[in-house]
Amino acid sequence: MANFCPECGARLENGRCPSCGYAEAAQQQNYQQPVQQPIIINNNVTGGYPTVSPKSKWAAFILCLLLGELGIHRFYVGKVGTGILYLLTVGLFGIGWLVDLIMILTGSFKDNAGLLLKE
Repeated sequence: MANFCPECGARLENGRCPSCGYAEAAQQQNYQQPVQQPIIINNNVTGGYPTVSPKSKWAAFILCLLLGELGIHRFYVGKVGTGILYLLTVGLFGIGWLVDLIMILTGSFKDNAGLLLKE
């Protein structure tokens, strides 16, 4: 198998180019291994994104139980749009408030980023 000079393309003879004087061994000696970056493992995130909301399930439950008709629990988790809707419609006429209360208790209620609330 013939090696060719990366500089001029001529055929190498014993690791040296007769045309331009390139020396293959000299280039290999100057080569340095790249520095490996440390791998940081954080068990609270997956792929750089959090898996659980920083908002508390129990705080949302208390707010929903006491002030659910006003949508305060929705403001707490960052759902401002539906919080305003609950405020104007008295918790979607009581039905949305009851559904949210059950969802919070079962652990399926999510914040505005789509993350489940922490215990």
